[in-house]
Amino acid sequence: MSPASVEGFVHRFVPGAAESPTLLLLHGTGGDENDLIPLGRIIDPAAPVLSPRGQVLEHGMPRFFRRISEGVFDIPDLERRTRYLAEFIAAAATRYGFDPARLVAVGYSNGANIAGSLLLLEPRVLAGAILMRAMVPFEPRDHAPDALAGVPVLIAAGRLDPIARPEQAERLAGILRGRGAEVSLHWEQAGHGLEQAEVEAAREWLKARAGGLNRPSAPPFNEPSASPEASSSSTRSPGTKGAP
Repeated sequence: MSPASVEGFVHRFVPGAAESPTLLLLHGTGGDENDLIPLGRIIDPAAPVLSPRGQVLEHGMPRFFRRISEGVFDIPDLERRTRYLAEFIAAAATRYGFDPARLVAVGYSNGANIAGSLLLLEPRVLAGAILMRAMVPFEPRDHAPDALAGVPVLIAAGRLDPIARPEQAERLAGILRGRGAEVSLHWEQAGHGLEQAEVEAAREWLKARAGGLNRPSAPPFNEPSASPEASSSSTRSPGTKGAP
């Protein structure tokens, strides 16, 4: 079984309304495929949902990629797992019949970090992204000012977050804007756990943009869309477990 196949990820798919974008739910460390379903239902109750479980275990807790230590990511593994996730998405779209050009990632902590990596390494996979408590997954070394042209991204950050620190959110926003994304930063006077106000802000953010979401189909996966070279980046509320 390929780790990038539909069977390679334990996951849930919940059908929804065709007019809604499909939500790709990416949990934090220690979560699973059920963890963010309630959050997704708040953000868009009618949306189809694709929710995979991370393939890596850290002390028995699922994650989407390995890390060397707290805040220091295993970049080769992150790149590999990002490719696996992109291929899984394409295979799942074929199996379940959702429109891959209208896929919006909703990631928390570790899930937000691999969603950020998807935006950088596979920029034609996501039509938009909601990144909650995200860090910079890696510093891209290529110059690709139009790679994410027009892609809306919401970064929800906590000014008191000791893990995904405020400067990480600011730096991530700058990287994505430098590649053409339309980035909104939402701040809460909060730590790593989510606040109800930002969940409601995410719902309103998506509602305002859902009608215009439409990305080209992803390229074949033997045509990398960004340089894989990168350096390590130093990088709870209901339905949100884990750390980056």
